[in-house]
Amino acid sequence: MFEFKLPDLGEGVHEGQIINVLVKEGQTVSEYEPLLEIETDKAAVEIPAPKAGVVAKIHVEPGQVVKVGQVLVTIDDSGAPAPAGDGRTRAAAAAPEPAREKAARPPAPHPVATAPAAPAARAMTGPVAAAPAVRKLARESNVDIHRVPGSGPAGRILREDVERFAAGQRSPAAPAPVAAPPGERPDFSQYGPVRREAVPQIRKTIARQMTRAWQNVPRVTHCDTADISDLERNRQQYNAALKEGETRLSLTAIVTKAVAAALRDFPMLNSSYDPATEEIIYKDYIHIGIAVDTPRGLVVPVVRNPDHKSLPQIAAELVDLSGRAQTLKLEIAELRGATFTITNVGAIGGVFATPMVNYPEVGILSLGAASQQPVVHDGQIVPRVILPLSLSFDHRVVDGADAARFTAKVVRSLENPLRLISLA
Repeated sequence: MFEFKLPDLGEGVHEGQIINVLVKEGQTVSEYEPLLEIETDKAAVEIPAPKAGVVAKIHVEPGQVVKVGQVLVTIDDSGAPAPAGDGRTRAAAAAPEPAREKAARPPAPHPVATAPAAPAARAMTGPVAAAPAVRKLARESNVDIHRVPGSGPAGRILREDVERFAAGQRSPAAPAPVAAPPGERPDFSQYGPVRREAVPQIRKTIARQMTRAWQNVPRVTHCDTADISDLERNRQQYNAALKEGETRLSLTAIVTKAVAAALRDFPMLNSSYDPATEEIIYKDYIHIGIAVDTPRGLVVPVVRNPDHKSLPQIAAELVDLSGRAQTLKLEIAELRGATFTITNVGAIGGVFATPMVNYPEVGILSLGAASQQPVVHDGQIVPRVILPLSLSFDHRVVDGADAARFTAKVVRSLENPLRLISLA
C-alpha cells in the first residue's frame, strides 16, 4: 500500500481545501491521472496520481482543509512489479523522510524533558530556525523573528507563527494566560435564525492579505477624472473593424499600458518598503496585477512586462487570464510578483473608491464607471465620457504630490489617444 500525501505546492503554500475528489475507492488509476482538485492561494490545482494502482482508501472529502504532508489517498500498487516489502518500507529505504512531512505532524502539547527551552526563553540574537521565506515575511511584517514562538518541530518558526504574532496573537505552542478573545461576539441566535458555513480557502487568503495590508500600510487615496471621449470613440471603431476571432480592445488593457508607462517616470510607485532595514526596494521591472471578480472571491492575476507589449497583446492576455481566473485554473505563479495593481469596478457601478493597497506593493489604481457628463469643452457645455480614477498609495513611500503627478500622467495618456501610439 502506498500512502500518497499532499506534496509541496509552492513557496509559502502550507495547506489547501479539497474542492473535488475525482476518483472512488476501488477504482483503478493510471500514473498521472488526476485524483483530487485542491484550492490553494486563489488557484485550483489538480493533484495527479504518483503511480498506477487501485484506490484502496480516500482519506479526505470535499470542503476539508489539508496540510502539506497529510495523507490524501492510499493506493494499492501491489499489481506493479516492485521489491519485497510494503510501499512505506520501500519509500523509507529509497529516501529519508521529507522535512515537510515532519512539519505536518502536530507539535507536542507540552515540552518533554529532552525538549529545548520554551520559545519565550530564546536568545534575542543569533541564528533562528526558520525558512528564508518565513524570515522574509517577518521583515515585511515588521516582526522581530527572535520574539516569535515557533510551533514547528524543535521550535522551528512557521509562516503561521509569524502571521499570528503580527496579528498580536500568541502561538498555541507557547503557554499563555487565558484571556477573553478580542471582539467577543454575542449569541446571534437569540435574535433570529442563523447558519454557519466553513470559510473557503480563497476567502481565508483574502482575509489574511487584507488584514496584513490594513495593519502595515498607511494608505491615502487621491482621486481624479479623465475625459476619455476620444479614446472611447477610437476604441469602438478599432473593435468594429476586427476580424472574427480577434481580441477586442478593452479599457482595462489601455489603462494597463498607460499605467506601465507612468510607472517608468514614477519608480516610487513601483517599489516596496522594507521597515526592518528602513529601505525602499525599487523594482526595475513592471508587472501589473489585475483584480478579477470571480464567484469564489477576488483573484489578482499578473500581466508581466506590459511596458514591452503592444495593446493587442495585453488585451489578449487579459482575456486569457480573466477566463481562467473564473474557473480557478490559474497557476499559482501567475498570481505572484505584481509591482502595482489595477482594479476596475466600473462594470459593476460606483464612482470613486478607496481600494486597499495590495501589500507589499505601494500603489493600486481603481477605475470607476465611465459615464456621459456635461462638461465645458472648447467654450461650450457638451456631453463627454468621464472616467473616475482613485489611486491609493503607501504614504511612507509616496508623497501626495507624486501621487497627483502620476495620476495626471495617466490621465494625459487616456485623454490623448495619439500618446498611446508611442506606448505601444
